[in-house]
Amino acid sequence: MTALAERKVAAVIGALVADAAAQPLHWNYKTDKLDAMLEGKEEVVFWEPSANPFYRIKTGKLSCYGDQSYVILKSLVDCNGLDMRDLNKRTFEMFGPDSDYEDKTNAVYKDKSDAEKKTYPIDAPWRNASIKNFIKQYQAGNEETGMKDEQMDGVLRLVSVVALYAGRPEMLEKVEDVVTSTQNSDTSLAVCLSAARILEYYILNGQCTDGVDQAINQLSDPKRNNPTDLDKAMAGKLRQVLVIPGAFQSAVHGVVTNTEYTTGVRTTIRAGGCNCSRGGFIGACLAAQYGVESIPEAWKEKTLLYKEISDLAQKLVGIQLGS
Repeated sequence: MTALAERKVAAVIGALVADAAAQPLHWNYKTDKLDAMLEGKEEVVFWEPSANPFYRIKTGKLSCYGDQSYVILKSLVDCNGLDMRDLNKRTFEMFGPDSDYEDKTNAVYKDKSDAEKKTYPIDAPWRNASIKNFIKQYQAGNEETGMKDEQMDGVLRLVSVVALYAGRPEMLEKVEDVVTSTQNSDTSLAVCLSAARILEYYILNGQCTDGVDQAINQLSDPKRNNPTDLDKAMAGKLRQVLVIPGAFQSAVHGVVTNTEYTTGVRTTIRAGGCNCSRGGFIGACLAAQYGVESIPEAWKEKTLLYKEISDLAQKLVGIQLGS
C-alpha cells in the first residue's frame, strides 16, 4: 500500500474510532458537571457506564454522527464511488422507521434544554434533527432532502468522501452533494468545504504544520473550486483559530495544537458539547498525519465495528475512479 493510501485509510479509521471513543460522553453541555465527573480521571475515552444525557447505547458503538459517516463509507465502497440515490436509500434504512433509531420519545425533536426532563436519556440511539427531516422528505419522495441546519454533522460525514476523492478536481463537489443531502444551509456548506480542504491537505501531504494556512490560501483564491459566498468569512475564522470561538474552530484548534492522536481526542472529549463531531474530524486529521499506528490497539478493540471499518477503508482506497 502506498503512503498516500495508508493516510487515506488512517483518516477514515481515525475518525470513527474517535467518534466511538467520545460517544458515552457526547452532548454534555453542563461542563461544570462534566469537569467534576472527570476530575482526577486519567482516561476519558470509552467511558463506562455511559454518562450521555440524551441517549444511552453500548460503549463502543458509534454516535448518530458516526453512523452517518459509516453509511457513507459503505455506500462509497459498494458503489465504487458516490451514488447519491444509493446513499439516500441506505441512510433511510439506517435511520428510518424500521431501524434501531425508531424511538417514540425521540420521534419529535426536543431542544437540548429539555435534557433534565425525566424522558432523557433514552435507551436507544439518538436520531438528530437533520436526519429526522431527511426521513420525512425521503418518505415524501422529495428530491431536496436537506434542511437549514448548522450543527456539526457534516465534518464527520465528509471524511470518507475526502479520502476517496482527495487530489481530484471533483472532491469538493462530491462533499457538497453529501453534505447538502441532510444539511442544506450556506453556513454548514461553507464549514464543511473548509474542513474538506484541510483534511485533503493532510491526506495528500502527511505530517505538516501548514494545513490550515493552505486551506486559507485556497479559500482566498479567486479561482478556487466550489466557491461560496462565505469563504472569505471562513478564511477569517480560520486565521483566528487560536481564539476558539465556535465548534468548528475548536475542532481545527484541536488539530493544529496536538501532535498525538490520543491527546487530541482525549482533550476534545473533556471539553464536552458535541465532542463526537469534533473528535471525528480531529481524529481524521491527526491519523492522516501520524498513521493508523497512532491509534491505540485498545481503542480499536473497544470500537465494536472496527474490523468492518478497517476492511471498508482498505477497500475504499482500492477503488479505481475514472479519469
